[in-house]
Amino acid sequence: MDRRQFLSTSAAALAATSLPFTPAASMSLPAMTAQQIINALVADIPGAPFPNTVDTIKAGDPNTPVKGIVTTMFATNEVIGKTISLGANFIIAHEPTFYNHADETAWLGDDPALNNKQALLRQHGIVVWRFHDGIHAHKPDGIRMGVLQALSWDKYYNPDQPSITNLPKPIPLSDLIVHCKKSLKIGKLKFIGDLTQSCKKIALAPGASGGRKQIGLIQQYQPDVLICGELNEWETSEYVRDLNYSKKISLIVLGHSVSEEPGMEWLVPVLKQKAPGIPVTHLPSGDPHSFM
Repeated sequence: MDRRQFLSTSAAALAATSLPFTPAASMSLPAMTAQQIINALVADIPGAPFPNTVDTIKAGDPNTPVKGIVTTMFATNEVIGKTISLGANFIIAHEPTFYNHADETAWLGDDPALNNKQALLRQHGIVVWRFHDGIHAHKPDGIRMGVLQALSWDKYYNPDQPSITNLPKPIPLSDLIVHCKKSLKIGKLKFIGDLTQSCKKIALAPGASGGRKQIGLIQQYQPDVLICGELNEWETSEYVRDLNYSKKISLIVLGHSVSEEPGMEWLVPVLKQKAPGIPVTHLPSGDPHSFM
């Protein structure tokens, strides 16, 4: 056998007996399931998983391989429709999907709003998981950091007093309101106070922390202004109205959804790191109210 025949025969034999080789650039990672992504997020939360948490699967099979992830405040029908259009099948929502804190559905009975939403989720194989307790327990609180970043106040964050933002110089309440509206894309908001009041020390309470916590922040830190998401109007707003007879303080009410939405956008780069190769999109659910 001459040299040319030997090389040809050896190459053929090697091709027949060798395992196929896929270049690294074309190799793909196995698909992660919704539960694996949940586990990766929860692993970063001090003390998690928590007993009696609301951070549970609200729809779908947690073992579903994930094709795309959507973060949002509320898994509304509109958000679900946009998720379907994106080809995604895993929604991570901060707030309830079924109209109460624990997402209990028995009390609703044979209800069209419930039935239509559940049918839409089933039809398209979408998994919905709530991430509320965990993201707030993250160090730092992911929702708070997203809001601070949207307001360009993250550089003033103090881990020893996470609820307080001290601006480098005071600004009038009117300018502060304009800044909040522009930064958080809010059309209109409610406030109590003198628009000319000088504001430097700000207590920030996104979401709906409740009257006692909101009033407790005022008592503890004596801020110039409290910025909150949502309140019961017989609690914090009445307290602030009465407090103004002894000291000047203002209140800005942003609205629940818009006050925490930036925190779910903050989650996007975290998810891209935890679930490499899976598309991640933030879809704001927005404020459900219209204003005249």
